[in-house]
Amino acid sequence: MSRRFLSVEATRALTPTGGFLSGFAYSLNPYIGCAFGANGGCPYCYVRALPVARTHSGGWGNWVVAKHNLVERLARELEQLQRVGRLDQIAVFMSSATDPYQGLERKAGLTRGALEVMTRLPPGRLLLQTRSPLIERDLEVLQKLRNVIISLTLETDDDGVRRRLCPTSPSVARRLATARRLHDAGLFVQLAISPMLPNHPENFAQLAAGVCDRVVVDTFRDGDGSGGRRSAALGIPELYSRLGYERWLAPGAEAPLMAALRARLGETRVLFSRAGFNRV
Repeated sequence: MSRRFLSVEATRALTPTGGFLSGFAYSLNPYIGCAFGANGGCPYCYVRALPVARTHSGGWGNWVVAKHNLVERLARELEQLQRVGRLDQIAVFMSSATDPYQGLERKAGLTRGALEVMTRLPPGRLLLQTRSPLIERDLEVLQKLRNVIISLTLETDDDGVRRRLCPTSPSVARRLATARRLHDAGLFVQLAISPMLPNHPENFAQLAAGVCDRVVVDTFRDGDGSGGRRSAALGIPELYSRLGYERWLAPGAEAPLMAALRARLGETRVLFSRAGFNRV
């Protein structure tokens, strides 16, 4: 199925948030939909189970909608927050329901435009969540931002697991290289092992230690916003059974990785699930 790229006028740029992201005042999603989910990619993505996944027909990942007026609307909303003295008090999560650096960003440039607005109207804290090496394109803009956290998704250290479960995502090695480049450039880099996929704890910890400032580990049970029910509805238990990964869904399966990471990075640099993502 060919992918459709659509456009819509956003009624607002910043969306008040809460729940799992209670540490953030707003989320910022330049796009609706995520091309990384095409052709079976990221079958565990909780957004597939949300109403936004039914915005268009054709299956999650086979369409992406660009909010063509996002940059202009964001500037107006940040200016208003500045006028009322709130701008430096808010934290923004970008993005909670899409990847801001999926392929369409190369043409649409909405993420870069939003970041450029925030260099002159900086919120108190910005967390930028992506799995894409395309973020390297904006290194110079990111270095101008105040109080930015780059949160790079890396669910496993095993590229065989990555090919089975998220084949449309960049390789483990490529994402590690991106994390290292951003970290070496002086940016605060967080690895989001979210959700944790089957891995080799000691090796994963060794790889993570040299490329980031901290790590957040999350699981299907703790991180899908419904105690694992969304993941179950998406068929993750059945998929894991077919692949022989059943033990990785057991309560406490994350413990060996958490222990290995803490041994390498220290207790304060290894966070978990909701509390970890809200440590801004």
